Amino acid sequence: MNPPATDTVRPPSPPHPPSDWVRRWSHLVPAGGRVLDVACGTGRHLYGFHALGHPVTGVDRSPEAIAALGELARAGAEIVQADIENGPWPFPGRRFDAVVVTNYLWRPLWPTLLASVAPGGALLYETFAHGNASVGRPARPEFLLQPGELLDLCRPALRVVAFEDGFLDAPERFVQRIAAVRETASAQDILPRHRLSAPPPAQTAG
Repeated sequence: MNPPATDTVRPPSPPHPPSDWVRRWSHLVPAGGRVLDVACGTGRHLYGFHALGHPVTGVDRSPEAIAALGELARAGAEIVQADIENGPWPFPGRRFDAVVVTNYLWRPLWPTLLASVAPGGALLYETFAHGNASVGRPARPEFLLQPGELLDLCRPALRVVAFEDGFLDAPERFVQRIAAVRETASAQDILPRHRLSAPPPAQTAG
């Protein structure tokens, strides 16, 4: 993600910085496509994608998190408070150009997340993995991905562009993360080019 433009909505207080993984692969999201942030918290990714010109939708069960997103909601963002673990999915039948999930894992929701990625859209997912109990929390197995689990969950529905499963410092944590796309029917005839880095900025005529 690039720095927000001066006329974009700014958070009422500095949020946590966006995930490096989400920033790195944000170029996979179609231009102007709607982004769904699941368990969005106080909106660190919603603000970033909004600044890039994407309509954004965020869902979280925390009233405090939703309240912190009031300014973004007034700017047109779709902000939904819902308990997605114990209640119905708040977006039945809808598809999004990107589904973003970080630091959250609820395995029964996985089929719904996959189905929510529109053709040509992207899934950007990052959360804690097996081994994290040795350095901190979360430590319970139900909150930690098993080795290669994201790969198994995405295939064959999505085309995996990037995947990492390992250890990070500052803070110390074991993570697993994936960037995957739902290819369109035309991809069968035209070899898609899923860039491994953001494309260079367009040159302006001098």
